[in-house]
Amino acid sequence: MIDFQTDPDRYRHWRLRIDGRVAFLDMAVDPAGGINSGYELKLNSYDLGVDIELADVIQRLRFEHPEVGAVVVGSVLERMFCAGANIGMLASAPHPLKVNFCKFTNETRSAIEDASANSGQRYLAALAGSAAGGGYELALATDHIMLIDDRNAAVSLPEVPLLGVLPGTGGLTRLTDKRHVRRDRADVFCTLEEGVKGDKARQWALVDELVPASSFRDAVSKRAEEFANQSDRPTEATGVALTALVRSIDTDRIAYSLVTVEIDRQEKRATIIVAGPDGLPPIDGEEAVNVGADFWPLRLARELDDAVLHLRVNELELGTILLRSEGDIGHVLAYDMFLVSQGEHWFVREMLLYWARLLRRIDLTSRTIITLVEPNSCFGGFLAEVVLAADRSYMLAGERSDGDGAIANLTLTEANQFAFPMSNGLSRLETRFWGDEEGLMRARAAIGEKLDAEGALAAGLVTDAMDDLDWDDELRITLEERSAFSPDGLTGMEANLRFPGPETMETKIFGRLSAWQNWVFQRPNASGETGALRRYGTGRRPEYDERRV
Repeated sequence: MIDFQTDPDRYRHWRLRIDGRVAFLDMAVDPAGGINSGYELKLNSYDLGVDIELADVIQRLRFEHPEVGAVVVGSVLERMFCAGANIGMLASAPHPLKVNFCKFTNETRSAIEDASANSGQRYLAALAGSAAGGGYELALATDHIMLIDDRNAAVSLPEVPLLGVLPGTGGLTRLTDKRHVRRDRADVFCTLEEGVKGDKARQWALVDELVPASSFRDAVSKRAEEFANQSDRPTEATGVALTALVRSIDTDRIAYSLVTVEIDRQEKRATIIVAGPDGLPPIDGEEAVNVGADFWPLRLARELDDAVLHLRVNELELGTILLRSEGDIGHVLAYDMFLVSQGEHWFVREMLLYWARLLRRIDLTSRTIITLVEPNSCFGGFLAEVVLAADRSYMLAGERSDGDGAIANLTLTEANQFAFPMSNGLSRLETRFWGDEEGLMRARAAIGEKLDAEGALAAGLVTDAMDDLDWDDELRITLEERSAFSPDGLTGMEANLRFPGPETMETKIFGRLSAWQNWVFQRPNASGETGALRRYGTGRRPEYDERRV
C-alpha cells in the first residue's frame, strides 16, 4: 500500500530550514529511499515517495509557518539540482502507477503556484547545478528561477530525445503559457539532450537570473528577502500544527474521525461518507487557530484528501465513488458563513484555498463520481461543491418510509460563486451552466434557499430526484449500467465532460498533456522491451515503430 501520510520526522529526501521570513527547502534525495525496490534515486532523481514528502512540506509551510513569505527550493548536491523523475522507476512501474505519479506530481507543482499566487508565500528555484526533466519542471513551478553561472549548469527537458516520452509534469505547457518562451525556441530546447546553459538560457526566458558562482548564495538570499518583504503573511502569528490523522484501514473499510470509506468489491465501488460538525464555528480566525488541526473544515479536508488519494492509487478496480454526507446542514452553513466572513485572516484564507485544491483533486480523479443527497445529509455551502463536482447527483424526494420525517435539503451560498474555482478558472456553477445564461441565473437566484428535491431539480442543481419507493431500484440500475461500461471509455468521457469552457494552463496540463502522456506511456516506443525507457542506460539504441499515429 502507498501511504500519502508523512511528517518532517520521517522525511528521507528533503531538508527544511526556516530563517526569519524565508524558508530554505533543499532536495537531498536518499538513493536507497525509493518507494519501490529495483532502482536507485541517484542525482536527486525522484519517485512518488519524494513527491509525497514535497507535497507534505508545502502544506506545512502554508499552515504551520504563517511567518514565511518566501520559499527557496535548492539542493544539497554540488553541480546538480535535480535529475528529474527516476528512469528506472518509470521503466519498471506498471502503467497506472506511472500515470498516477504524474498526476500527483502535477498537483504538487500546482500547489506551489497556488501558494505563490494566493497565499503570499512565493517560491524561488536556486539552481546551483543542472536541472533536467522533472527537475527543471519543478523549477518551472516557482515564481523565479536563478541559475548559477559556472559554465556547467544547464536546464533541459530531454524526455523526447532520450526517453521517447513527454515532460509529464507540465514542462511543455509552462514553457509557452507561463514563461512565454517562443514556440520555435521551445521546440529546439525540448529536443536538445544537453539542454541550454548560461546567458542563452536567460535570453530564451528559460531562467530569470544568471548569477556568478562567487555570489550565488548571497544573491539567492537577497532575492528571497525581497520577495518575503512583499508578502502580506503575518510575521508574529502562531501556526497550526498538522498533527497525524487518526485512521484505520481494513479490507473493506477505511475509518477516520469524520470520513468513512465503505468498499463493495463485488460491485467495484466505494462509498465515502463525510460527517458534518457537532456544533457552531469559532468566533473568529484566531479562535480557529486555537482549535488547531481539529478545526472541522481542516480536519474534514485532510481526511477526505487522504481518502481520495488512497482510492486513486491503491484501489484501482473501484470504478465508482458514491459521496454521501450526514449531519446538521445548519451547522455546515454556519461554518460556510464563518469562512467567508473571516476570509482575510491568514488561516481562514488557507482553509478556503485548501478546499479549492481538494475539490480540484476530486475533479481530476479518474472515477465515476456520484453524489447522493438524502434526508439528514448536509450538503450546504462549500460542501455543496461536492454535489456540483459529481458526474451525476441524485436527490431523494420526500421522506423515507422508515425514517424520522426528515427530508433532503441542498443549500447554495455566495461562496459557491467565487471561492472554489475549477482548473478552468470558473466556478462549478458557471461550468455547470456553460452557455446557458438563463440556467445560471436560476441557480444564482436559489442561493440562500433551503432547497428540497423539487426545488433543487428546478434550479438544475441535481441530475434527478426520486422518491423512496423508486430510490433503491433506480440507483441499482444506474450503478449496474455504469459498471458494465469500459473503464477506459468512462475515464476519457468523464475527463472531457468535466471541463467545458475556456482552457487554462492547468486544464492543458491535466487534460491535453496528461492524456498524451497516458497514451505515450502505453506505446512500445516508450515502454516496450526495445523502447526508449527500457533501453536507457544500456548502451543500446531504442528501436522505434516509425509509423506516425
